[in-house]
Amino acid sequence: MKLLPNSELYDTGYCALFVRRISPADILSRISGDECRAVLVDRMEAEAIKMAGEDLEEEDVPELDIDELRSSGMICADGPLLRAGTHEDWCFVIESEGPYLAKQEIIRSVSRGTVALSALKSETGITWISYAEDEEILSSFDPLLPQCDTGLRPDVLDNITGYREAIERGAPAKAHQNALRKIQYELGCAVPQEADAPRLLAVRIPGGY
Repeated sequence: MKLLPNSELYDTGYCALFVRRISPADILSRISGDECRAVLVDRMEAEAIKMAGEDLEEEDVPELDIDELRSSGMICADGPLLRAGTHEDWCFVIESEGPYLAKQEIIRSVSRGTVALSALKSETGITWISYAEDEEILSSFDPLLPQCDTGLRPDVLDNITGYREAIERGAPAKAHQNALRKIQYELGCAVPQEADAPRLLAVRIPGGY
């Protein structure tokens, strides 16, 4: 089973958040500060909206209401486009390219009263994983250098998931993938990539980068 996030779906990089027992509407509200109105778009429509920017036309997204997209703030020159869905007990948020969702203040905010995992992989190969519990970032590290963890209690995530052994047993080139998949399976947020295909709640944050 192929999981979210992966470089086949997002070949120019991605950032993803996984948060336990929170709704897509709530998590987008925490991220955007209630400033953005959510609309439903699928993955391909989201990519079309991002590529066209302010030049988006009806034929680019024929099944969507372009006036609703415009009034929601979805049509703009730049800024992260975030889509949120659910799988079992977890909510996931996907951002193609990134790295807006990797901001520490966002990870802290979405983890309030729960736990959150963030995974970043840039087009240039930069990778990062962060884990937070109730607004405290316990782990924050590059999988190539897991010993250089800047979190408050780095051992917590490894004790729960055993991800460091997964890194050590694999090739350095697969450190990010091996660590992330081990963490996802052990936490229970191994989301199949099919969960990202349909229309999901989405917001655009103009000027977010």
